[in-house]
Amino acid sequence: MADRIGVYPGTFDPITLGHLDIIRRGAKLVDRLIIGVTTNPSKNPMFTADERMAAVQREVDLQGIDNVEVVGFNALLMKFARKQGASVIVRGLRAVADFEYEYQMAGMNQQIDNEIETVFLMADVCLQPIASKLVKEIALFGGDIADFVTPTIRDDVIARVDRMGRMGDY
Repeated sequence: MADRIGVYPGTFDPITLGHLDIIRRGAKLVDRLIIGVTTNPSKNPMFTADERMAAVQREVDLQGIDNVEVVGFNALLMKFARKQGASVIVRGLRAVADFEYEYQMAGMNQQIDNEIETVFLMADVCLQPIASKLVKEIALFGGDIADFVTPTIRDDVIARVDRMGRMGDY
């Protein structure tokens, strides 16, 4: 029997505790989980694709999740998933707004390739408010992000913000 391969796509800019929760739980559902680190033209990333891939790999390694592979991609998700041999797309949901967007994306993806299923995992209740965009915003204004990311990611973000310069009066 062939391995069941899943793809968990995202920009992971930066990877948060919410992402790691979905990775841990998603890895239990498949034999191999590929974390697809991508670029999103509508987002302005704080970290380069290579930096994000390295950070995701480091965090997965620190978590001891051994059936995960980190791969960068800049293509249509379903083409990437098909190339990886995936039968499942893993997506995390935080709130109703996420569901509406993800529901639409799942429908479009099914039109592109109906052989690949989308599986939604609800984020842990205590992690639901966490979003990479908000983590970056909090850090840029000098706030503490320790409750939202691992210590190593916190250090990465703070170092980047120090180079970029903080915003506002604090």
